[in-house]
Amino acid sequence: MTHRQVLEALSGILMGMFVSVLATSIVSSSLPRIIADLDGSQSAFTWVVTATLLTTTISTPIWGKLADLTDRKTLVQVALVITVVSSALAGFAQGTGTLITFRAFQGIGAGGLISLATVLVADIISPRERGKYMGFMGAVMAVGMIGGPLLGGALTDSVGWRWNFFVGVPFAVAAIVVLQRTLRLPPMPKRQVRLDYWGAALLSAGISGLLLWVTFAGNQFDWMSWQTAAMVVGSVVVLAVAVRVEARVEAPIIPLSLFRNRTLVLTVIASVAVGVAMFGTAVFLSQYMQVARGKSATMSGLLTIPMIVGQFLASTVSGQLISRSGRYKKFMVTGAVALTVGLALMGTIDYHTSMVLIGVYLFVLGAGVGMLMQNLVLATQNTLAVSEMGAGTSTVAFFRSLGGAVGVSVLGAVLGSRIASEMASGLAAAGIPAGQGTGTSIPDVNALPPALRDVVESAYGAGVADIFLVAAPIAVVALVAILFLEEVPLGLKSGVQQRIEDMDGASTADDVPDAAAVTGFAPGTAAAIDGRPSSR
Repeated sequence: MTHRQVLEALSGILMGMFVSVLATSIVSSSLPRIIADLDGSQSAFTWVVTATLLTTTISTPIWGKLADLTDRKTLVQVALVITVVSSALAGFAQGTGTLITFRAFQGIGAGGLISLATVLVADIISPRERGKYMGFMGAVMAVGMIGGPLLGGALTDSVGWRWNFFVGVPFAVAAIVVLQRTLRLPPMPKRQVRLDYWGAALLSAGISGLLLWVTFAGNQFDWMSWQTAAMVVGSVVVLAVAVRVEARVEAPIIPLSLFRNRTLVLTVIASVAVGVAMFGTAVFLSQYMQVARGKSATMSGLLTIPMIVGQFLASTVSGQLISRSGRYKKFMVTGAVALTVGLALMGTIDYHTSMVLIGVYLFVLGAGVGMLMQNLVLATQNTLAVSEMGAGTSTVAFFRSLGGAVGVSVLGAVLGSRIASEMASGLAAAGIPAGQGTGTSIPDVNALPPALRDVVESAYGAGVADIFLVAAPIAVVALVAILFLEEVPLGLKSGVQQRIEDMDGASTADDVPDAAAVTGFAPGTAAAIDGRPSSR
């Protein structure tokens, strides 16, 4: 593929990733309004997000394994269809149960798009050049994660929250068309596809059990109770069986051999921490803006622009510098420090903190995420064999999504507990009977009496600050993991070039013309997309 062809194909890949991120993030600024309209609780608020993250987490390694076994171009288009259809159906939901169900299906498609986008980029771009393109991916994720809530808030305030779920349809259709016309990949070697159904089922059951536990513990039952023991022990046993199955089956969902790769192990640890910090805190920002500060859904999205600017700039600039220098670790260390500092600063806010100051804190937080997220994938892919690219890439994405799902559940439980205690003490101090509180529903503060509104705003301000403080030490874990990371020189061959060379090496001289006809690439002459020699 020429440089122009790579850019054309990349536009379709990035559009597909944007659809995935947009579908996940667009509702975050509108969730307080959505849950209030559907008469839902704080638990429902958390589960509208957790359901998507849960199915994204579970499906990501399955998509990654399929990417190593079958046609990746078809897979990414199937993932786009699943995402957009389930999103449109969620727009017609009449209750939180239905909404959560379709959001769960949405997560299945999102898992495919997140996993396959990075695999496809690895197919067409060498690791050395991948840095700047990964920067573009990080920028797209920034626009989707922070711009999505802005768009969602504007739609909610102007035409209604249901349009949050319909707006992604044209983007998905455009992505499918662009990918069909521009993405040129050689055929995968013919292999018998044997998906590890038992491993997938056991991983799903074990992870779901742990997420259900952290969601319901402290609300439906005590943390130290027989229900906790049953759910935790049961989930751990199921996951242990899953590990045993993965060690024995012919084509495991997550090959345990990958964990002999030190770089992958360290990036997995860092990705879990980034997932907790990124998803677990961003989800609840809208509650701070709308409930603790009384802002509209549109204004809630606008006030998070500093975070998107920080992530966009850090992602694109660091990506360009990595491609020029071939060095990536120093940017990742800087990103981990910025992430930790940003979370700690956000842990100091309350319901009277200057919005300018909050904007500065969010910029630092966004810059940390921008220098970390895609570069963790880049560092991993640089050490993987081409036959492991799908499974290895999806493993990192799997643990990042797992961290996000656990983070949302745990931090949601922390938030709910702190709000309940702050509300009780605030109502008592104000001399307001507890029965006049807002119950378990997320309140519309603009409709509350002044005295009660002050209590609610104070409670949500303190609760949201708490979750940032809880997330800050987790970001330190990411920093430590990255410090132990060994920097490996970035390779100069794309995944497609490596596959073609493997095909060339496996064929005789007489077979070479046939290989060229099949792949559309001249055997033995694969060159880097920018014309550099294709030696690693």
